[in-house]
Amino acid sequence: MKTSFHRLQRSSGGYALLLVLVFLGISTMLLTTIMNWTSETARLTDRQNEYYTTADAAEAATEKILTHISADYLAGGEQAVINNLNAYKTTYPLAADNPYWGNYTFSNASDGSQGVYVVRATNWQYTVLNSQYLGLFGYQATYRILANAQLTNNSRNGKLDAAVQQDVGLDSIPIFQFAIFYNQDLEMNPSPPMVVGGLVHANGNIYTVPSTSLTFSYDVTASGFITNTFKPGDPLGSRGIANPVVIFDAAHDAFAKTLNLPVGGDNSSSNVNQILQLPPAGETNTSPLAHSRLYNQADMIIVISDTNMTVSSGPNLGTNINVTNSAWSQFLVDTNIIFNARENSYVRTTQLDVGKFRTWVESAGNPITPKLSGKTAINIVYVADTRTPTATILSTNISTGTVTSFTVPVEPGVELINGQQLPKAGLTVASPDPVYIVGDYNTTTDGANFSKLSNTTTFTRPAAVLGDSINVLSTAWVDANSHSLTRNAADTTINAALLAGIVPTGNGFYSGGVENFTRFLESWTGKNFYYNGSMVVLFNSQIAKAPYGVPGVFIYSPPSRHWAFDVNFLDVNKLPPATPQVLLIDRIAWLFQKPGYVPL
Repeated sequence: MKTSFHRLQRSSGGYALLLVLVFLGISTMLLTTIMNWTSETARLTDRQNEYYTTADAAEAATEKILTHISADYLAGGEQAVINNLNAYKTTYPLAADNPYWGNYTFSNASDGSQGVYVVRATNWQYTVLNSQYLGLFGYQATYRILANAQLTNNSRNGKLDAAVQQDVGLDSIPIFQFAIFYNQDLEMNPSPPMVVGGLVHANGNIYTVPSTSLTFSYDVTASGFITNTFKPGDPLGSRGIANPVVIFDAAHDAFAKTLNLPVGGDNSSSNVNQILQLPPAGETNTSPLAHSRLYNQADMIIVISDTNMTVSSGPNLGTNINVTNSAWSQFLVDTNIIFNARENSYVRTTQLDVGKFRTWVESAGNPITPKLSGKTAINIVYVADTRTPTATILSTNISTGTVTSFTVPVEPGVELINGQQLPKAGLTVASPDPVYIVGDYNTTTDGANFSKLSNTTTFTRPAAVLGDSINVLSTAWVDANSHSLTRNAADTTINAALLAGIVPTGNGFYSGGVENFTRFLESWTGKNFYYNGSMVVLFNSQIAKAPYGVPGVFIYSPPSRHWAFDVNFLDVNKLPPATPQVLLIDRIAWLFQKPGYVPL
């Protein structure tokens, strides 16, 4: 029994050793497999990390080019982008920028050359813009940027490639598509309830503290912040209005992109104001600012000097055509003087009788219209008064009948009268001087005058008025009564886009806000001001600089404001002639591409 016991014990020991060897082999195989899997995973992870860093490099190349395209476009329009298109193709990150970029090479997929693929993908077309500013139409050209990057140094995975594509839209937006557009801080603190029916944008902050309520029916955007507080420096801030009622029926987005005019520099007040100024001697006609000047877009130019008035065709016509004195005297008067109570100044106006001008424009004897290219009639008029800012005033002593004369400082001004019916092609009047609109403006197309909110689809023409300031004088205004303290207004309607400057809040005065963008000089108590259009503020006024609300001086009492955005301006064919454009870069697509992909 002992012998048998020992045989069984030796047999069990052999099986145990065999099992240990089997498990040891399996463990070794598992360990090897795990190590191989770990190594492969690490290699794949390392390769993936290198791919994404290479893709980051490709994206950096597209972003660098996009930065250059954006700067060129916002400063000089699309022509500046077209001029630099070939230069962009070699504007990729370099070791000179940072030694890190020495690890990468960039190739143009279209021909294999060193560089980046950049092309104008589509031509200008008028379309709905897919941007933060919903509901806008504009002109758009699209550009495609495709960067192929290769990690050539410090790569453990061979030459690794990645490609990134960006499609961007260069957008040009007619500025009168906004109900309200400010190139600076926007303040709106109305006393009666007010509803804004159209898009609103400010290239600054928006301050709203209505006394009752203020409703925005469409999107509101600001490049700064949007706040229900008074702007610092506003004396109205002491009113202490608690919980102002501001209603946003749609989006209201702060810190949106700025919308800039192509003026060849930043969009400061002084730079943007240049679009209304006479061009300086020697300015090239190809500069961005020259393209934006209303003078260079005008069909007819009126310049008044100390010695004469010159009325001629605009620069775009090529051949200069002078309008004779006997012709322009039918609709122009340059000796009228009124008194502006807000400015506490006499104003020597250039008075344009719009009705008589319309008759002349549409007559066979007009020498300019037959020479216009692609247009049916003159519809852009530029007026500038360069006279010495003094005038002789005659005063009559009522009791004695003695007439005396005295010299006073004067401001220049453009006075638009008899403007109920505009030329069939519409009319834009632009001036570096303050503009005074007297009575109903653009209220009929057939002689029937509509004194309230007109059917702007049927009874108006495309119209805009641009000036240093916009002054609304009612249908009851009489020039000879401009000094009087009893300047009583009557109901008045204006249908036109208005672009002008303001006197900003500061020095103890409120700017007047959007509610006083149009300047009034009469007693409007119990009277109505009907307005359809677009209100645009681009700069601080350079001539009419007296602040709003001078205490102790009667200037005006406010009308009942019945304001609406003119939806005609959403139709490219109904925009006012020479509507200024603001520019925006719109990112349309961002995607990875297969390395070596060649766009069609």
